Amino acid sequence: MRAGAGHGARHVAIIMDGNGRWARRFHLPRAMGHRRGVEAVRRLVRSLGPMGLECLTLYAFSAENWKRPEDEVSDLMGLMRSFIRSDLPEFIANDVRLRIIGDYKALAPDIVEMLEDALARTAGGSRTLAVALNYGSQQEIARAASKAAAAGAITADSIAANLDTADLPPLDLLIRTSGEVRLSNFLLWQAAYAEMWFTDVLWPDFTPAHLEEALTSFANRERRFGGR
Repeated sequence: MRAGAGHGARHVAIIMDGNGRWARRFHLPRAMGHRRGVEAVRRLVRSLGPMGLECLTLYAFSAENWKRPEDEVSDLMGLMRSFIRSDLPEFIANDVRLRIIGDYKALAPDIVEMLEDALARTAGGSRTLAVALNYGSQQEIARAASKAAAAGAITADSIAANLDTADLPPLDLLIRTSGEVRLSNFLLWQAAYAEMWFTDVLWPDFTPAHLEEALTSFANRERRFGGR
């Protein structure tokens, strides 16, 4: 599926699930599943232009993920550092803007510094990769409501204007891999009228062809937004 192919989606979000199960399937350390998951991210970022998407949002590290074993969290943080170092030049070359949603400033200071450098250096990109780091949708909505209240009336519009995603296109399609069928505190407000697509494919095995399949499904749906 190429740009202009008519799927109609501008913004797709993905809950990247199944790295650990992928590793168990092949009798590998859990960390290897996360590393293969990063490769799946690279494949999708490279497909942003050909797929005709304006924005891809990925659920990389939730506010609840801190509860995981310390060595796993440490490995995830190491992968984040490595990904930024190795892939930032490619982002810049391919006109991809990096956005972070969530309370990323609670991460290690060196990661925060790397992220802010990447945000500045990619600010002019025409397509967006939004990465959810230390993110929880309930927490995001609470922050947005608090900001709205401080400025005046609390309305649906004032909350939406203060969400982490306020400058992104409306969410069209939300995908979850690995066979789980729940949102896990991800983009709850933004997904109010988004289409959902669930697949049994584990995240490390997810390819642009699977995204293309999801976009084809999206294109064939009738979106009513509460109407008839």
